Order: sequence, then C-alpha cells, then structure tokens
Amino acid sequence: MGKKKIATEETKIEGEVSPELKAEGVPSETITQPSKSSRKRVVDSAVLCVESTYNNTKLVLTDTKGSTLAWSSSGSLGFRGAKKGTPFAAAKVGETLAAKAQVLGVKEVRVVVKGVGSGRESAIRGFISKGINLTTIQDMTPVPHNGPKPPKPRRT
Repeated sequence: MGKKKIATEETKIEGEVSPELKAEGVPSETITQPSKSSRKRVVDSAVLCVESTYNNTKLVLTDTKGSTLAWSSSGSLGFRGAKKGTPFAAAKVGETLAAKAQVLGVKEVRVVVKGVGSGRESAIRGFISKGINLTTIQDMTPVPHNGPKPPKPRRT
C-alpha cells in the first residue's frame, strides 16, 4: 500500500479527493498540494544571456533582477564534440529556450551577448522565431585592455 503523507496546516486543500485515495480510505485532511515553489512564475519581460564560445553555446533566461528562470545549452540537447559550437546547434538551443519562455509567459526579451563563437547570432534568431519580441541587444564580450605579459626573450 505505501506510506500515507501527513499534511501540515499550510498544505491542506479543500475540495475534491481523487478516486484512488477515496478507495484507500484516506481522509481528505491528509492529502497535500504541491508547494508554491514548484509552480512556474509568470514573467512579462526577461533578459536572455547568450554565452557563445568556440566549443559550446549556452543560453540563460533570467528575470529583470537576474534570477534564473530557464537555461539550455548545446551539450544538454545532445550535441557532442565539435558540433556543439555550430550555428545549427545554437539555433536549436534558442528554439528550445523560447518554448520554455512561452510557458513562463514571456512577451519581450532584452538580449545580452557574451563571447566570440559562431552561435551568437543564430541563437538569437532561433529564440525570436517563436514570436517573442526583442527589445535590445547588448554585447558584453570581455576585451582585454593590455593583455597578458609577453614572454621573455630566449636566452642563447
């Protein structure tokens, strides 16, 4: 039969009891509702962070405060090796994350791009192909001002 969950006062629900639990004779007071933290939030505008390297493309969807809502990458979609850094893989990552964003109710997105990989533009194109409006694109690629110290001359 299994263990029966004991509900606390905060998680009790009023109303219907499932037929399986009625058949087992479980009182309606002991049935729990999923916690509020497991429910998805509804967000109108979000920030899409695109990190594109030579080897991979990662996309993170955050709210305007910076809290992560959803993420995806080429490696998580099953691309391996050199295929992870391709524009095709980046476009697939963008489409996957756009589907997740639609579930969250995102209407418009501000994009922050970081990195020099080939999937920068195609990830954004894949994302907006699902009908989400794009407000701004900001390039935050780190550029060294002076770079590392050059090697010393060779001794003879």
